[in-house]
Amino acid sequence: MSNASTRSEGKGEELGGKIKAGVGKLIGNEQMEAEGRAHELKGKAKQEAAKSAERTKGKVQEAVGAVKNRAGAVLDDEQMEAEGRAKELEGEARQELNRK
Repeated sequence: MSNASTRSEGKGEELGGKIKAGVGKLIGNEQMEAEGRAHELKGKAKQEAAKSAERTKGKVQEAVGAVKNRAGAVLDDEQMEAEGRAKELEGEARQELNRK
């Protein structure tokens, strides 16, 4: 399962949990409310796990790009240097997108 689908699944579970908790509170059913809150928290945890995995992938991508960038500079290969810098920036962007 991809991180995007895990995030979506987590969001759905969070929303379903909020609804269930709200209905439980509305009808005075404490067990239903507690189950809803548990589903909500489980959904949030899934989303955070997926974002963490994406940040890690971004960090690896950034490091690989940095190595390629530096190797290009040492070898005086402008294309390799540019490709490395592009990878670094992609990695940084991937991390930033998954911080929120």
